[in-house]
Amino acid sequence: MTTMADLETLLAAHEDDAFLPGTLARLDEREEFPDEAVRLLDDAGLPAHYVLPPDGDFSETVRLLRTVARRDLTVAIAHGKTFLGSAPVWVAGTPDQAARLAERVRAGEPVCWGLTERDHGADLLASEFTAVADTDAGEGGGAGGWRLTGEKWLINNATRSTLACVLARTDPAGGGRGFSLFLVDKQRLPQGSWRNLPKVRTHGIRGADISGFTLADAPIPADALVGEEGGGILVVLKTLQLTRTACTALSLGAADHALRLARDFVSGRELYGRRLADVPHVRRILGRAAAAALTAEAVSVLSARSVHTLPGELSAISALTKAYVPPLTQQTLTSLGELLGVRGFLTSPPGGGFAKLERDHRICAIFDGSTVVNRAALLNQMPRLARQLSRRRADTEGLRAAADLSAPLPPFDRDRLTMLSVTGCSAVQVLPETAERIRAHGPPQAGPLIDRLIAEFARLETELADFVPVAGGLPSTAFGIAEAYERAYAAAACLLLWLENPPLRTGRLGTDGLWLRACLTALLGADDTEVFDALADVLLGTPAPEFTLWGGAV
Repeated sequence: MTTMADLETLLAAHEDDAFLPGTLARLDEREEFPDEAVRLLDDAGLPAHYVLPPDGDFSETVRLLRTVARRDLTVAIAHGKTFLGSAPVWVAGTPDQAARLAERVRAGEPVCWGLTERDHGADLLASEFTAVADTDAGEGGGAGGWRLTGEKWLINNATRSTLACVLARTDPAGGGRGFSLFLVDKQRLPQGSWRNLPKVRTHGIRGADISGFTLADAPIPADALVGEEGGGILVVLKTLQLTRTACTALSLGAADHALRLARDFVSGRELYGRRLADVPHVRRILGRAAAAALTAEAVSVLSARSVHTLPGELSAISALTKAYVPPLTQQTLTSLGELLGVRGFLTSPPGGGFAKLERDHRICAIFDGSTVVNRAALLNQMPRLARQLSRRRADTEGLRAAADLSAPLPPFDRDRLTMLSVTGCSAVQVLPETAERIRAHGPPQAGPLIDRLIAEFARLETELADFVPVAGGLPSTAFGIAEAYERAYAAAACLLLWLENPPLRTGRLGTDGLWLRACLTALLGADDTEVFDALADVLLGTPAPEFTLWGGAV
């Protein structure tokens, strides 16, 4: 398995060929798959990090995928999709299924996840792709097998993959128990039973294999069933708790890339005899963008480690994380694009690839449920979350292990995944206590921000106490509550990382609580010229990609 240092060294060594921005831009223009870059990642052993059981480190997977994404999102999405396709087996497969799939994933075989259909999109309960039990499935099937028929569309790696995890209707009546998941091996299917659909042209990630496939009475063996018959929807929803969290790696990498482009531009550009990096307004924009990127990172760090330490809370954590990080990153890209001006729209030098980066990232908010879908999922749990919040109960041990970046992570325990979090969201529930710890032991300069944070939290508690779900849907005002809850989690992530990691309290980012103050200032919508100017100064003096909390604490 590759390390962060190994991967950085590899990517840096190939910035003149496979990962040359110009090369990737030309592939994008021609809508061609980045074969050479993907092959390098395979040879480096990155696929091994997509295997979660028995001792995989999910947080390391996120960090490594972020490292690729800060070079090119198309490559990261195309390669990382194998984790999404194999994750249902890590969640619900038998030990034998997991072992066999792990061997093939480590060997670099791409896996896709066949969920969506042309006429139904994210409405999985309307899916028409069927699996019919076959007592004599014949070649490729065997007694007790299944026959699959139907179409899956807008599937990443649909054509390139050798394996596909497919959701199929196993009960004609449908419903929550009417669907099952199957791991289909293309190589074992009779000729003609599988047909690839044409590549779909997309606005972003143009080189990715976004296509589809159809199966026509395709026989598969009984052991292709993942989990229980009728348990497909449940497995999908639990798997999404992992994949939604993994998606943050793409946004973090995009923010890294954008900050580097903006930093290089303002450092080397002069306007009316003055370096652009010295213009106060420019520094303020750069500092605020840097604060947003660090806040997104804090959320991603805590959530990724919580996969191991707080798996029972992932139904809430994954939804709020996916709803929060990609939109915040997209806003950050927008502000930096305005800073770049017309160069941000160029598709060739001296634009530096920002236009491609910005449109590539837009898809990240849609992956595995849009922002609205994830906020709705969070709001469906809000009464339970509100009750736990009022009781101030929390899994403090699991939370501390998630926040302490030097603490070893326990193995991922899929049996602790639940559809609804029984213990709520520990990070939010201890926010008042955590804020008081910061007031007592944190940087004195953070005191006024802590006062504002506690006041906002009190307003959130009042709104939650009055929140009543409406039958048949959610009122538009409810989504404001979800956003406030997400901000509370983001603030808690920042505070916890500060408290549990002494290295994050040192150096240029940590002195006088700079990064913490900047993140809280941005979260609270405050305007502090001094703190954003100071953060911009650190960014301008930090060689990419070292402007990060994660790397500074481990």
